[in-house]
Amino acid sequence: MAEQDRIVLGTRGSALALAQAGMVEEALCSAFPGLEVESRIIRTTGDQRTDVPLSEVARASHLDKGVFIKELEVALQEGEIDVAVHSLKDMPSFLEEGFSIGAVLPRASFRDVLIAKEPGGLGGLGEGATVATSSVRRQRLLHSLRPDLNIVDIRGNVPTRIRKLHESPKIDGILLAQAGLMRLGLLRDGVVESEGKIAHAEELDEESFVPAAGQGAVALEIRSGDEGMRSMCEAVNDKESMLIVRAERSFLALLGAGCETPVGVIGKVIRDEDGAEVTGMIRMRAVVFEDGEADPLIGEVSGEGDDAEGLAEQLLETLKNGGDAGGER
Repeated sequence: MAEQDRIVLGTRGSALALAQAGMVEEALCSAFPGLEVESRIIRTTGDQRTDVPLSEVARASHLDKGVFIKELEVALQEGEIDVAVHSLKDMPSFLEEGFSIGAVLPRASFRDVLIAKEPGGLGGLGEGATVATSSVRRQRLLHSLRPDLNIVDIRGNVPTRIRKLHESPKIDGILLAQAGLMRLGLLRDGVVESEGKIAHAEELDEESFVPAAGQGAVALEIRSGDEGMRSMCEAVNDKESMLIVRAERSFLALLGAGCETPVGVIGKVIRDEDGAEVTGMIRMRAVVFEDGEADPLIGEVSGEGDDAEGLAEQLLETLKNGGDAGGER
């Protein structure tokens, strides 16, 4: 069990990962004044192989899921760290025995962003323009909305991908998570500025460009039996964010989907016109691409948020019944 006066965070070494670890440290130190926090960088399988698509990294490493978490979980299991800090969207829907999500920080934007050399957004890209993304979900969604586009793979951290956009005459745009851009301070007023260069950003509507489960959320993974750390995590856990991502991840689990499955799902607390929460109600929307099908299945349900599994089952049943196949976006 971790001593309450000192804990060790495990994190990947990218600028975004370190920024997120800093957020966790700040939250914990605010909740527990005098707490000493050390961040320890751990390179994961996904970090070590940036020369091939993530799906190939997973196959070569015999990892169906979680190419960005395996080494962090090993360090957690062996007691080298007390908490592993993750982008929740990188985590598999099923965690290995002995691990659990202790907390989720308040969720940032869950939307995707198109970053392009020229203004105009997705509709302004010329016919046959090239857009780069490593996510199969983004690739399939983009193709369903703009089948004329040339979609290519891209790897690297956020600044590296933006650099590749500027340096390659063959790439017209890239797709990234809005939360990461904001956490790095790169996105402001529709403009992305990195390494002294400017590109144009369009926030993609989540109704038509459904995000990945957990996108925009930072998770604290702990050993299931570490009650001391669990208690500390409870102090920084954002209950609404946890409620929503639990429903999203329950849907992924029922679907048997991994991090590289072309599926998007987003949950939202239902609010009235004044922005007040309609107590306990959640709306969920999902998009799933089946093998060999260009158009996705799209489904939407609403229900009680405290029954995450039941709501996820209802959403899956809607999709099994055909959803709104190829329908409204």
